[in-house]
Amino acid sequence: MPRTWVTKHLMRPRALQVAKICVAVAIAWSLAPLMPGTAKEFPYYAPLGALLSMHPTLMRSLRSAAQTVAGVVIGIGLAGIVLVVSEPNVWTLSFVVGLGTLIGGMKWMGVGGEHVPITALFVLIIGGPDADGYSIGYATQICLGIVVGLMVNLLILPPLAIGPARERLSGLRRTLATHLTEIGNALVGSWPPARDDWATRGETLNTAARQVRTAVQTADESRRGNPRARFNRTSVDAEYDALVALEIVTFHLRDLTEVLAGMVWGKPISFELPLELRPVLSDALHAVAAAVGTEVDDTELLVHADAAVDLILGKMQQEIGAGAASLSPTAAIVIDLKRILVALSPKADRDPAPATAG
Repeated sequence: MPRTWVTKHLMRPRALQVAKICVAVAIAWSLAPLMPGTAKEFPYYAPLGALLSMHPTLMRSLRSAAQTVAGVVIGIGLAGIVLVVSEPNVWTLSFVVGLGTLIGGMKWMGVGGEHVPITALFVLIIGGPDADGYSIGYATQICLGIVVGLMVNLLILPPLAIGPARERLSGLRRTLATHLTEIGNALVGSWPPARDDWATRGETLNTAARQVRTAVQTADESRRGNPRARFNRTSVDAEYDALVALEIVTFHLRDLTEVLAGMVWGKPISFELPLELRPVLSDALHAVAAAVGTEVDDTELLVHADAAVDLILGKMQQEIGAGAASLSPTAAIVIDLKRILVALSPKADRDPAPATAG
C-alpha cells in the first residue's frame, strides 16, 4: 500500500517536478557563497536561476536556459550603453526599459525576453556606481543556478510525459462518447428534449481537443535528449494517430450537433426531423459512441456502428416523401457519422489506395 501511494501521488509529473525544483534551489543556494570574487555577494540570484531553468521537459529547460542567458546578457549590454553615454535618470531608465521591452518582444527571445528590461533596470538601479561588479555577480549567479537546474532535471528522473498524454487521449475519448450518447438519449426522450447542454458544448469539445494536442506534443518533446528514452522505446506515433482521429471526430461531432440542434429548436438553422427517423438516429449515435469510446481497435464495434448508420439511409428511402427539408439535414448527419467511423478505422484502411498505371 505505501508503495502504491508513493507511485500514484509522489511520482506524478507535477509532484516530481515540484520536488526537483526544491532540490535545485537548495543546491544552488548552497553553492552560491562559494563563487569567487564579487559574485558571492549576490547569492540570492542563484536560486532564481535554478527556478527559471526548471521545466517539464529537458528540451524546454535547455531552450529556456539559453533564452534566459541571452536576455540577461542583452540587458546588461543595454545598461552598459546607458552608463557609457549618460547616467541613470528618469529619461535613461524609461528609454532602456522601453528598448529592452521592444527587444524582448522578439519571437526568438522566448521566455528570456522579459529578462532584458528587468536586468537592465537592476543593473542601473541596484548596481549603481558598482554596476560592473553587480553585472558580473548577477550573471554569474544566474548562470550557476541555471546549470544546477539543468543538472537536476537531467539526473533526477528526467520526465517522460507519455503517460499523461495517454490519459488525456482517454479522457477525450470518454468526453466524445458521452456527448454522442447524450444526443442519442435526447432523441428518444421527451420532445423537444428537456436538456439542451449537449447543444452548447461545441467550444468545450474544441478546448479539450487542443489540450490533448498540447499533451501529445509535450510527450514527444519529453523524449528528445532524454536518457530515459533509451530504456523506453515507446514512440508517440500511435498517440499522434489517435490525436488526429479524435480531432476529426470532434470536428464532425460539432457539425452534427449543430444540425441536430436546428432540428430540435430551430437554431442556429431551422430543420425538420421526422418522428420516424428519431429511433434509428438514436441507435446510430449510441453505436458510434461505443466505437469512439473504446481504447482498442475493435472491428466489430465499427462494423456494428456502420450498419446502424446504414439503417438511417434505409429509413430515409422509406420516408422519401418527407421532403428535402427533413432528409437533407439527416443526410448531413449520416455523412458526419460516416466520416467519424472512417477516422476511427485502422490507418491502413483510411489511406487512399495508390493509383495504378493504365
